[in-house]
Amino acid sequence: MAAADRRTFILVLILLCILPALTPVAKSKPVHNYADALSKSIMFFEGQRSGKLPLTQRLRWRKDSALSDGSDNAVDLTGGYYDAGDNVKFNFPMAFTATMLAWSVQQYGRFMGNDLPHAVEAIRWATDYFLKSTATHGVVYAQVGEPYGDHACWQRPEDMTTPRTSYQVNTTAPGSEVAAEMAAAMAAASLVFRSIGDRNYSRLLLGRAVQVFEFADKYRGSYNNSIGNAACPFYCDFSGYQDELIWAAAWLHRATRQTLYWNYIVENLRNPEFKWRMEGNNDEFNWDAKNAGINILLSKVRFFVLANGLESSTPFINYADNFVCNILPESPTRYQHFSSGGLIVNSKICNMQSVTSRSFLLVTYATALKRWNRTIQCDGTIITPSRIVRFAKTQVDYILGDNPMNMSYMVGYSEKYPQKIHHRGATLPSIDVYPQFITCHGGAPYFLSPNPDQNLLIGAVVGGPGEDDQFDSNRFDAGKTEPTTYVNAPLVGALAFFKALHRQ
Repeated sequence: MAAADRRTFILVLILLCILPALTPVAKSKPVHNYADALSKSIMFFEGQRSGKLPLTQRLRWRKDSALSDGSDNAVDLTGGYYDAGDNVKFNFPMAFTATMLAWSVQQYGRFMGNDLPHAVEAIRWATDYFLKSTATHGVVYAQVGEPYGDHACWQRPEDMTTPRTSYQVNTTAPGSEVAAEMAAAMAAASLVFRSIGDRNYSRLLLGRAVQVFEFADKYRGSYNNSIGNAACPFYCDFSGYQDELIWAAAWLHRATRQTLYWNYIVENLRNPEFKWRMEGNNDEFNWDAKNAGINILLSKVRFFVLANGLESSTPFINYADNFVCNILPESPTRYQHFSSGGLIVNSKICNMQSVTSRSFLLVTYATALKRWNRTIQCDGTIITPSRIVRFAKTQVDYILGDNPMNMSYMVGYSEKYPQKIHHRGATLPSIDVYPQFITCHGGAPYFLSPNPDQNLLIGAVVGGPGEDDQFDSNRFDAGKTEPTTYVNAPLVGALAFFKALHRQ
């Protein structure tokens, strides 16, 4: 090498060494491991299982429980899920959980990889129980477990001594919302099992969904009145049963492609009993209110109609667009409230249910918009599908750790996560560690303990912080530290979407 070339080479090396020190480096947030979060979010449901646990159970600290459920009515109601940190099986939110798991698998199951069988198993754990709960014609079991007695105890589900009362709705004491949501869950699940080749089980679920929907529609009324304080104040139906009837009809239309369900939806949208309820809550989507979910689900049908130059007189696309415009921060018509850290804030109790359900709807609608080459106009501001996805990502990432507390709100994900959650099974020692019987109040010392939980409820997403973005892992504050199945269920789909987006 010539002398001049050597000097040039040395100068380049020097520049390469000193330039990084002279150039400010922007601190970038790491891309989250959505694949890991997805696996954990699905595993959580194994910690919520009731009944005889299978050999495939991965959370081994949980054991068989509630093996006599239904015996007070001489029926078998074993199985299903405990809704949260208690030991009651509330079928209304459980059915919404199953519907959302099924929708998640339909939309994003192809991205779930090795987690797909576990997601399908989680759905079946619920639907097997719903088949038992609807086995008697004209009767739907709405709940198992007397909630006041249960909530007065801090006891492992394996040790339960509280009454396992089974509550039913029937032809003289109707419960349209709980029956219709169970019909929606079974119809949605039938599509999942059809897609994986289990056609016999799919047909069984769909047939039962049709039957239960007919019961819910023929004998209209709220389970608030039929089972009274067993449902309230725990899971009162505040939004009315009309949205669940439309929701169930939408899933039955999707599963059967029969026009009678579409006609039912269109006709009831003109019915004053339904119309005012459907128009008044179009931003809501949770175990109680299904309006936004209905609009996102049915917008796909309307996009197809428009693309083929056919008539389109239903409001689903407009309502779905408005849902987005009412959330996105830059929208002139936005009225969604956010914490200073950017989190959607809708509730002081279990706020994360608003976050996960809206995130799922946003990415699902963005997927449809992209497919049909559409954008949204929010009073002159154009919202693109990619912008919707970016916003939804901020919400999911907040849950996973991009927040003022720098902690994950999913148990077991990342290095910092809630250590003292409001959950009996997690708080109390496993039978493997402490085989002695724990009485109703015998678990109090564990509840009061300042120590971390005895068992890791992997994947559990807690209620989370409020608008101040502050969080104290405190078992007393159930609104912030209690996990629920209906918070995790929509997050499963959103995580699968982002897993695919980031190719993890």
